[in-house]
Amino acid sequence: MKLLQYTNPITSPLKGGLRGVFLASLVILSFNSIAQTVAISWVEIAGTKIIVHYDLETSNPNHEFTISLFSSKDNFSAPLTKVTGDVGNEIKPGKDKKIIWDVVAELGSFKGDLELEVRGKIFVPFMKLTNFDTEKKYKKGKSYPLTWTSGNMGGQIDIELYDGQTRVHSDRNVANSGKFEWVIPGSVKPGSNYRLKFTDTKNREEVIYTKEFKIVPKMPMPAKVLIGVAAAGGIAGALMAGGGGGGGGTTTTDLPGPPPLPGN
Repeated sequence: MKLLQYTNPITSPLKGGLRGVFLASLVILSFNSIAQTVAISWVEIAGTKIIVHYDLETSNPNHEFTISLFSSKDNFSAPLTKVTGDVGNEIKPGKDKKIIWDVVAELGSFKGDLELEVRGKIFVPFMKLTNFDTEKKYKKGKSYPLTWTSGNMGGQIDIELYDGQTRVHSDRNVANSGKFEWVIPGSVKPGSNYRLKFTDTKNREEVIYTKEFKIVPKMPMPAKVLIGVAAAGGIAGALMAGGGGGGGGTTTTDLPGPPPLPGN
C-alpha cells in the first residue's frame, strides 16, 4: 500500500461553531509507476450538508477507484456513511468530483473542529456481473445463468437473495469462476424489492449488490384460472355425456334379478 499525496489543509468555518480543516489523500493498492493524485479543490457549505469538491487524476483513464470520506470525529477510523455523489466504488477519474455529506444525520449535534479526509484506492472488484438485467422479470422456480468477470478465480463467493432487508435464500461457497446456474426457489413470494448480494468469503467487507428487480409467479394467475375452468368444463362434459338417458350414446347392462322363490 502506498500513500501518494496529501494536499495543503483548507480551513473553512461551518454553521453552529463547527470549523473544518479538510485534507485529501489517495491510497493506492498497487505497486506500478502509474501516477494517481487526488486533491480537494474547495468545500461548499449548504445548510446541514458539506459538499467536498475534489479532482481525481490518473495517467490511465480506464482506471476506476473506490473513494471514501473520513473525519477526525473517530480519528479517521471508519468511512462516513451519510454520503452521496462521487463516493463508493467504480468512481471514474475527472475534475470537480463531489461528495455530499449530511453532517447532522451522521454526527447529530456537534461543535468544535473537524478534519475531513478523502481516501481512494484502485477499484479491483472480486467479481463484476456481466449479464444480469434488473429490468427483467424473473420467474420463481426457474433457473437463470449468472456470468461475471472474476477478480479471484481461485476464491469463493456467497450469492444471497434479499427481499428488502430480509435474506430469503443463499448459495454458499460458490466457486468464483465467472458462471453459476442460479435457481430461484419456488417458495419465494412475488415482489419487486428483490436484490442479489455477492460476498467474497475470504473478505466479507467485499460486497456487491444488484439493483432491485422483480420476481413473478412461474405461471401468471389468469392462466391458472383459465386452465382450472377448462379442466372443470371437461369433467362436467364427461359426466353429462355418460349420464344421458335418451341420447342413445351409451348403453348399460342390467344386473340379473334374484332367483325365483321355490313353489309352495
